[in-house]
Amino acid sequence: MVPTVDWKEGKVILVDQTKLPLEVVFNEYSDYRDVMLAIRNLVVRGAPAIGVTAAMGVALGAQDIDAQDGTEFLKKLEPICSHMASARPTAVNLFWAIRRMQAFAEGLQEQPVARIKASLVDEAIRMKAEDIAVNRAMGSYGAAFVKDGDSILTHCNAGSLATAGFGTALGVIYAAHEQGRRVKVFADETRPILQGARLTAWELMQEGIDVTLITDNMAGYFMQKGMIDLVVVGTDRTVANGDVANKIGTYSVAVLAKEHGIPFYVAAPTSTIDFSIASGEKIPIEERDASEVTRVFDQVQVAPEGARAANPAFDVTPARYVTAIITEKGAFRPEDLHKIQDPQADLESLRVKTVGK
Repeated sequence: MVPTVDWKEGKVILVDQTKLPLEVVFNEYSDYRDVMLAIRNLVVRGAPAIGVTAAMGVALGAQDIDAQDGTEFLKKLEPICSHMASARPTAVNLFWAIRRMQAFAEGLQEQPVARIKASLVDEAIRMKAEDIAVNRAMGSYGAAFVKDGDSILTHCNAGSLATAGFGTALGVIYAAHEQGRRVKVFADETRPILQGARLTAWELMQEGIDVTLITDNMAGYFMQKGMIDLVVVGTDRTVANGDVANKIGTYSVAVLAKEHGIPFYVAAPTSTIDFSIASGEKIPIEERDASEVTRVFDQVQVAPEGARAANPAFDVTPARYVTAIITEKGAFRPEDLHKIQDPQADLESLRVKTVGK
């Protein structure tokens, strides 16, 4: 699997996802402001990958702070964090990662500034390792819902490219594949940026997994023909009642799955769960430039010049359409999701182990 984000010799390294699948290009960043722009401009995308990248961006910016003590250092770290937080509004991992880095630095306030700087780099690298471990645990839980011979529909890209490694929704598929189950994947192309066509299909082909690319409006056709056994998608923000924000078009897939009696699973590391928001109505939805709709790859015009276009990057799938939410702690019904916050909760009794339970 291609490494999505890394820290090497004082620089942040990102695979440029705007170039895939035609080129595999790694960009080096020595300025945190360029890391923020890389997030905004989709060089890196996917909630977990955005979180780890933001953490590394904060660590990168911290290296250039000129401060005499921890108090002055923290004061100068604040605008770096605020700038990084301006990259994108919907993916909660961005803000989670920045808050974690800030809290970590605050805990080192009495230490020498040089040690704080070095420790922030270590923390960002640790977050990358944690993300990969979380994805593997989530994949293990999710694989229990995949039977040998299943055909799985996925929307957008929630693979290793959307994380620090292994993947969320595709992590479920990879785990089932590693366990010897034969699976077939139908990948929605995912307009307007075509992450399914450019990234998901490419990733799965690299891993030797049977994948068929379809346009977004073909999903209902294949469901009606009985060719889809389950749907697995990722999430950029899931809230307390189990509502899920994911790439635009996910809601349509969920409604179709419900109509056809097909299980709809969401792979959601707990870092993407925002328990501070009660329902999906409060999730901020990023509106991106209309040119992404009217043009392809910012080069080929596919609409009349001057045509008005809307471009919400995400939609919200209500919890009633979600069969289970798969986390690194197990799979849970949407209505039980809030209970996993309780350290005393009996997670074993809450876990959904098979379809229908």
